[in-house]
Amino acid sequence: MTAKTKPKSRIMEAVHEGASDLYRLGFIDKRRMQEFDALCLEPVPAYTSAQIRKLRASLNISQPVLAAVLNTSVSTVRQWEQGEKKPSGPSLKLLNLIDRKGIEAVL
Repeated sequence: MTAKTKPKSRIMEAVHEGASDLYRLGFIDKRRMQEFDALCLEPVPAYTSAQIRKLRASLNISQPVLAAVLNTSVSTVRQWEQGEKKPSGPSLKLLNLIDRKGIEAVL
């Protein structure tokens, strides 16, 4: 698998596994494999402001440190934690990775 998230169903898991094998053998290209990833794998879950605060507190890091790790501004992290904005795109994926694997996974 090119992505490490849970498949939507057993059928989608089988489809993704077949596509992964075809990709590994060179029968489909990287772009097509990314399409299979998007179709077959569950999206990254959204994070609430409380979850972001809890994650940061559990890592024992400040807002500026989290902002630096995520390559975003301190004000953005503050707005996430106050519920004014929600993380999306690469920031959301990095938050999920940090949540699952720890901050060392992105350093």
